[in-house]
Amino acid sequence: MTDISATPRRPVVPTMSGLARLKRLLGSSPRRLNLALQGGGAHGAFTWGVLDALLEDPGLVFEGLSGSSAGAMNAVMFADGWAKGGRDGARQGLSDFWTEVGKQMPWGMTTHGQGEAISLSPASKLLASWAGYFSPSQLNPLDLNPLRDLLNRQVDFERLREASPFKLFIGTTQANTGKLRVFRETELTVDVLLASACLPKIHHPVEIDGEPHWDGGYAANPAVFPLFYDCESRDILLVLLSPLQREGRLNTVEEIEERIVELAFSANFMREMRMFAQATEFSNPTFLTWGRLERRLQKMRFHMIDSNQVPSLQRSETKVLAYGPFLTLLRAQGRERATDWLSAQSAEVGQRSTVDMKKWFT
Repeated sequence: MTDISATPRRPVVPTMSGLARLKRLLGSSPRRLNLALQGGGAHGAFTWGVLDALLEDPGLVFEGLSGSSAGAMNAVMFADGWAKGGRDGARQGLSDFWTEVGKQMPWGMTTHGQGEAISLSPASKLLASWAGYFSPSQLNPLDLNPLRDLLNRQVDFERLREASPFKLFIGTTQANTGKLRVFRETELTVDVLLASACLPKIHHPVEIDGEPHWDGGYAANPAVFPLFYDCESRDILLVLLSPLQREGRLNTVEEIEERIVELAFSANFMREMRMFAQATEFSNPTFLTWGRLERRLQKMRFHMIDSNQVPSLQRSETKVLAYGPFLTLLRAQGRERATDWLSAQSAEVGQRSTVDMKKWFT
């Protein structure tokens, strides 16, 4: 038998990445993350899968969650479930919510293919095109919203207002002014959550404090600055549903219209991230300029799980495909993408940024 202890070994000099992984293996202090969760209708089930995988890693702890639209739904389900049952409760809460959402679409509104072949039926597409000619007050004069009933059944809003396990930042858009309003966990109500996901061509505006509110994605998708200013953790994980880059030319009217909608919901986020990238570069430390803001900017670390090369998220029409099998597919794809990130980059949390800010945002 070979005596392994007698075998000469070359000295190993760990890199920063190696040191980070070594600390993780030795049970170093938990890695704290803030989560910035994009909205995107039914595509939010991809984020469900991402969060489900993150919750399986006991070395990750969370401080703040910011979200708009479906991102806000995921943030609140995450917090409400955690308040009821810790990590397992958060996973169950997300599963319960998306499972119920997947039951909302009537039979016959989808094609019954498998995997990527699942799509809206021709009848659904026709109805969607007709709906564009009517206001919500004409299409839905009684303001019926099954989502309100689902949220009231599942979420203990009073408990979250009094003792949320995380800092929550829920974005809405004030319809009359176009201003972003960010609601904290202490202000959370079912109306706040519905306002954050209020698409004005489908739903009546949600009135809060006498002001009509629309989907938060118009003003911030999601808002990143609250995680910068109001959280102690310097690591922010961006979970993105809108592709950062499209390939090829846009030739058809439908493709052009879909891209216009995408840009409308991502422009403010891209502008905010450009600001962070440029401000960090501008704040190079010197004796005369090294103030509180510069110190914080230099300590910021961004990470990202994006939707590039995920075929299911490349079709804008499927944002309304609240169909169980499709949501389950997105969950699986989100889990796979998050598992890859955990394996390749999560050890860098607390060490360095893993996003090339200049490449993606400037």
